Amino acid sequence: MLIENVLGGNDHAFRLLVEKYRNDVFRTVFAVLHDQKEAEEAAQEVFIKIYTSLPQYENQGFKTWLTRIAVNHAIDIKRKQARRKEEIIETLEEQVIGTPRDDVETMIIETDRRRLVRKRLGEMPKNYRDVIYGFYIEEKSYQQMAEEQNVQVKTIETKLYRARNWMKKNWKEDDFS
Repeated sequence: MLIENVLGGNDHAFRLLVEKYRNDVFRTVFAVLHDQKEAEEAAQEVFIKIYTSLPQYENQGFKTWLTRIAVNHAIDIKRKQARRKEEIIETLEEQVIGTPRDDVETMIIETDRRRLVRKRLGEMPKNYRDVIYGFYIEEKSYQQMAEEQNVQVKTIETKLYRARNWMKKNWKEDDFS
């Protein structure tokens, strides 16, 4: 009945629909994104998608349909974030290395080294990798990372300390030469 009212153009019915399902949508996108601000924004975007997709809804379990939209949207956001991190890393690597284009041997060695560093960073536990990316690659402050992760600054300091210790323990300088 509520869905039919929304399809009939009743804006109040859509507000009721949002009220009824907003916690479910938020929890779903938060489970994927792990960030309150991003999850809030994504939840709003999900409701816009639901509103525009409602005419295609085929009465097959509204909550399941809504959850599928929320999960897919959150996954898309996560993929965009990963691509953005990758672009930032490549840009920074190019700036730091600054190899001349005509020196093919140096370029190949540096490309292999970058690939190895990326591979090794990928092997780190996720919580360590995230603070290493945030602090060293994206050059975020402790405060920025704490706000994004919705934790205390001290928590970020502890994570970075543990991540550095993990790298000292698990990586050898010879691994990168």
